[in-house]
Amino acid sequence: MKTIGLLGGMSWESSILYEQLINEGVRDRLGGSHSADLIVRSYDFAAIESLQERGDWAAAGELLARDAAYLERGGAELVLLCTNTMHVVAEAIEAALDTATFVHLADATAAAVRASGIAKVALLGTRYTMEHGFYRDRLERHGLEVVVPDGPGRTVVHDTIYRELVRGVASPASRAACLEVIAALVDDGAQGVIAGCTEIELLVGPDDVDVAYFPTTRLHAAVAVDLALAPQPGAVGP
Repeated sequence: MKTIGLLGGMSWESSILYEQLINEGVRDRLGGSHSADLIVRSYDFAAIESLQERGDWAAAGELLARDAAYLERGGAELVLLCTNTMHVVAEAIEAALDTATFVHLADATAAAVRASGIAKVALLGTRYTMEHGFYRDRLERHGLEVVVPDGPGRTVVHDTIYRELVRGVASPASRAACLEVIAALVDDGAQGVIAGCTEIELLVGPDDVDVAYFPTTRLHAAVAVDLALAPQPGAVGP
């Protein structure tokens, strides 16, 4: 089994979900008392949020790249960034790794969308994820058509994430508002919806929408389990 390094704590709710899903995935595959081999670097999210608000992506990239290298030195063979938004600095993280593989969240998501046969998909996430090109462009390189909410819709989703979900609050009113945003995108032709923020998965699930639902955290975690348990040349057993 390969060791997985998690860059998490953005917010910590997402880190816990990643750890749970990866550990459950390993146990399901190997049985018994097996669990994942993990190294976790968790952050004070308030510090990360401050960098986001200031648009200081360079400092954020330096921080995460340094810690990715730290995970690699600690034995991580795979590195996952437990947040969609901070994939804006994915290139800096990848550049900091010598031998470990960076498992890009958008690639894992795009593979699932393509496997479903869907061509046009809605993307929900933070304002940074919906408005900056780093995530949408990566998805579109896989041949997908990606649509996002209009201005007011983006505000609803972004504010719900930062005012409620990262603080562990998932109110019925916010769920209803986000479902209205999704419904408008479906009316505009979206055949599926990407929950492009870990915390959105705590608010909206597959049973809440009438189209295909792509929970990025679960997809990312599943790919990590597959890679961690993939047979290694010359190895005996997992």
